[in-house]
Amino acid sequence: MADKHHVQMEIADFGTISLELDAKAAPITVKNFIFLADMGFYDGLTFHRIIKNFMIQGGDPDHNGMGGSDKNIKGEFAANGVANPISHLRGVISMARSQRPDSASSQFFICHKDSTFLDGQYAAFGKVTDGMDVVDAIANMVRPIDGNGTVLFDDQPVITKVTVID
Repeated sequence: MADKHHVQMEIADFGTISLELDAKAAPITVKNFIFLADMGFYDGLTFHRIIKNFMIQGGDPDHNGMGGSDKNIKGEFAANGVANPISHLRGVISMARSQRPDSASSQFFICHKDSTFLDGQYAAFGKVTDGMDVVDAIANMVRPIDGNGTVLFDDQPVITKVTVID
């Protein structure tokens, strides 16, 4: 597997987010994300959790933060014994998980603002290379219904297609 992979994420009514994934920093995570993208898993899913000035979260087939694919992966972050040099800066993509370190599956988040307090606790695996204006628009325009960032289903931005370029 090459060290860098490029992915495009098309968001209905918002535009395209281009990502560069770092398989050197998080090989298991990148392999899983690419596998899911290639099989069309993310197509039609949504961003179900949005917290302005923090992050936008998506990739849940249940659209509520409780779902995932049928496979959990090892959490590639320092608190789980894996050195991961990627800091959670604005535009970084990382895996969402439950309290269990190895519970990441398909849900991911993109940092809207620097969130370095997450470093060592979550598996960051790439960054936005183009389309931060799309992330900004989602974070600024979509209104959650509570402090946890919950977005009503009808208001959730739809990921129409995730395409692996290389």
